[in-house]
Amino acid sequence: MSIDPQADALLVLNQWLSPAFPVGGFAWSHGLETAIADGDIRDGATLEDWIGAVLERGSGRSDAILLCHALRGAPAAEELDALAGALAASHERWSETVEQGAAFTRTVNALTGAARPARALPVAVGEAAAGLGLGAGTVAALYLQAFAGNLVSAGIRFIPLGQTEGQGVLSRLRPRILMLAEEAAGAGLDGIGGAAFGADLAAMRHETQDVRLFRS
Repeated sequence: MSIDPQADALLVLNQWLSPAFPVGGFAWSHGLETAIADGDIRDGATLEDWIGAVLERGSGRSDAILLCHALRGAPAAEELDALAGALAASHERWSETVEQGAAFTRTVNALTGAARPARALPVAVGEAAAGLGLGAGTVAALYLQAFAGNLVSAGIRFIPLGQTEGQGVLSRLRPRILMLAEEAAGAGLDGIGGAAFGADLAAMRHETQDVRLFRS
């Protein structure tokens, strides 16, 4: 029986981006915990609006563009990694991308025999996925889906939100994820920018929040 190379590559990427992959994504809420505690997010509709804004006007867009450039290998991964760190709006956001990226690289290296250095998460994923032969838009879409899925999972646990309602949020975000991934695949680094100020401020305030379940 022959194996479809593209199907095999998709399975590999899905494994890397699944909640079971040991990057510790469950421990980070990207400032969502503060927004929920403040009452800005209180149900499925407000969670969907918040995540949509983070995807389209916040770090989701920036990460997708960085990933696509890392996938193509230009500019160099070192430069993209430095840019990813500089784009973090707070210390916790920086720790989130750096620590998850390091865990991702460590595990992929162990599985593949590679010896890549640790990078910020979107750069690490793009660099590792370069050998899979998948299009940049496809890799970016699956990355963004995983990113949004982690935030939905945090919302389910902390709002709290029912599992079905949470999955409804993720399903409704899918067209926006696909459109953003397609844009990111053709965007230059000058296309990186953010206007999700509420999410950035929530992430900053989370650093001094008295009671915290999440690390960001």
